[in-house]
Amino acid sequence: MLRIAVPNKGALADTAAQMLGEAGYRLRRDPKELTVSDPRNDAEFFYLRPRDIATYVGSGALDVGITGRDLLLDSGSAAVEVAALDFASSTFRFAGPAGRFAHLEDLRGLQVATSYTGLVGAFLEREGVDVSLVHLDGAVETAVRLGVADAVADVVETGTTLRAQGLEIFGPVILESTAVLISGAARAEGLDVLERRLNGVLVARRWVMVDYDVPRDLLDEAAALAPGYESPTVTPLHDPEWAAVRVLVKRTEMNLIMDRLYALGARAIFVTPIHAARL
Repeated sequence: MLRIAVPNKGALADTAAQMLGEAGYRLRRDPKELTVSDPRNDAEFFYLRPRDIATYVGSGALDVGITGRDLLLDSGSAAVEVAALDFASSTFRFAGPAGRFAHLEDLRGLQVATSYTGLVGAFLEREGVDVSLVHLDGAVETAVRLGVADAVADVVETGTTLRAQGLEIFGPVILESTAVLISGAARAEGLDVLERRLNGVLVARRWVMVDYDVPRDLLDEAAALAPGYESPTVTPLHDPEWAAVRVLVKRTEMNLIMDRLYALGARAIFVTPIHAARL
C-alpha cells in the first residue's frame, strides 16, 4: 500500500486535497482525521504539517508526499522532487532598507533574517556570500525595523508588505517555488500510478476538447491552427465535402483558436471540458 503524506492545513492543503479527489482517491471527511485508508486504490494518506512532509518521506517513514519545493529544499531531506503540480507558486527574494542594498555582495558579513535558513543558506553558499542567518518562524518583514537583522529573505508576491516596512527587493531570485510531488530515493511501488493520475488532473485543467466541422479542402489549414496534443481526429461526414474534427486545445488559447477556425470557414465549433486524462 502506497503511503502518501498530505498537507493538513495551510495554502497547500485545499488544492492538494482537490487534486487527489479529482484523481480518484478517497479524502478525509473530518479535518481532525490524521490518517485515511483507501484500500480500493491501494493507498493510505497521512495528514501532516507541510514543513514536516519532506522529512517523513526522506527518512523512508512514508513513500511519497505533496509539499512545496521551498519546504523540500529547506528541509535538507533526502527526498527528491518527482513532478511539479502547478499550484501554490511563490518567489523568494532578498529585501532590505530602501536604497541601502543593490547587489547580493552587499550582504557580506551582515545578518539576514528568514524562516528558510536551509534554503537561503544553501543559496548564499553557492553564490559565495558569507552572512549570519537569523531564523524566525514568521513575519520576517519587521526584523530590520526591530534591529534583529540587516536584511530579510522571504516569499514575495506583490511586495506590498515589504514596502510597508520600508524595505525594497534587491539581488537575484533565490527560488521559484511551487507545490511538488516528492518521493524517497527509491521509487515506491504504486508511485507511477499516482504520478499518472495527478498528471491527468493537470492535463484536464490545461486542455479542453474542441469539436468542429470544416470543408475538406481546408483541413490542413485548420490542423495548422489547432494541431492538438499529437494530431487531430478527422471523421468523414454525410456530406463528402465536409469533415468533423476533434482536437485538444490549451484552455488559455481556446477562444483565440475558435475565432481563427471560424474565420477560416469552420462551423459548429464546440468546447467540452476534460475531467481526467492519460496522455
